[in-house]
Amino acid sequence: MTWLITGGAGYIGAHVVHALRAAGERAVVYDDLSTGVRDRVPSGVELVVGSTLDRALLDRTLAAHPVTGIIHLAAKKQVGESVEQPLRYYRENVEGLRVLLEAVTAAGVRAFVFSSSAAVYGMPDEATLDGGLVTEDTPCLPMSPYGETKLAGEWLVRATGRATGLATASLRYFNVAGAATPELADTGVFNIVPMVFEKLTAGEAPRIFGADYPTPDGTCVRDYIHVADLAEAHVAAARRLAGAAPGTDLTLNIGRGVGVSVRELIDVINEETAHDLPPEVTARRPGDPARVVASADRIATELGWTAKRDVREMVASAWAGWQHAAAPDQPPAATSSPSGD
Repeated sequence: MTWLITGGAGYIGAHVVHALRAAGERAVVYDDLSTGVRDRVPSGVELVVGSTLDRALLDRTLAAHPVTGIIHLAAKKQVGESVEQPLRYYRENVEGLRVLLEAVTAAGVRAFVFSSSAAVYGMPDEATLDGGLVTEDTPCLPMSPYGETKLAGEWLVRATGRATGLATASLRYFNVAGAATPELADTGVFNIVPMVFEKLTAGEAPRIFGADYPTPDGTCVRDYIHVADLAEAHVAAARRLAGAAPGTDLTLNIGRGVGVSVRELIDVINEETAHDLPPEVTARRPGDPARVVASADRIATELGWTAKRDVREMVASAWAGWQHAAAPDQPPAATSSPSGD
């Protein structure tokens, strides 16, 4: 099959493209490069620069390539920004998806993988969890316009599949970190691992937002997933849909089912980066739930996929990428222990 990956020049998208290629699948990247990086697209993969709001360009792209499946990752994704700019987020994330689905169904594409998020769950009520884990049946109560657009996107994808026979999968990511290679690392400072790196390299203490939660060490607990594992989950979903019956619909968490506290994560980061700066505790951020950890049982059953990489490997690979971005011509400095220990 040939897969069109929207947002394929982004941090996660580029990993998906590389994983598809490694699995022998053909890929075409569609990205507006607002946050994507052209150099992340591997040699031999065509890059079409454009917006998912541009129906004419989408039609031309789908006609020019024998596209049989879509992996849709293009979206605005900053929670705080979505609160400030809800109209922009609904336009880009929901209207852009609607236009894309119109083009896809008109072109006769058979499979559609949608990049969703654990943000659809909001702050899960402990009473609704299964052994403390968030399942795909946990009620969805998003707390930001970003989370709302992802949930609305799932509804739109599912309804389109029912109406047209498009086989669909919505993948709900938990906390993504790490890098398959230094060149593909996350260079933004919106997620916790690069945020801590930024503080450490400036000689400043990393911050913990609240240490009085009802968790073992008082800090928030999250489920971290290596981006390379995430990319392999996309390949598994794509291959499942390629042979699926028309109208197949999957909704799957992508996580490890392992909770790691913010304090534990910072301890690992200090060890792997050879720093020794104790974190500074500041006030809680509004809306941060105490614990959000995925149940990964359904994806294992449906796709035969399980995560392989642990938090230490995520941190070590992310740090190599951070160093590469700071000095791309220099080899990364050694960490305190081998990756994956």
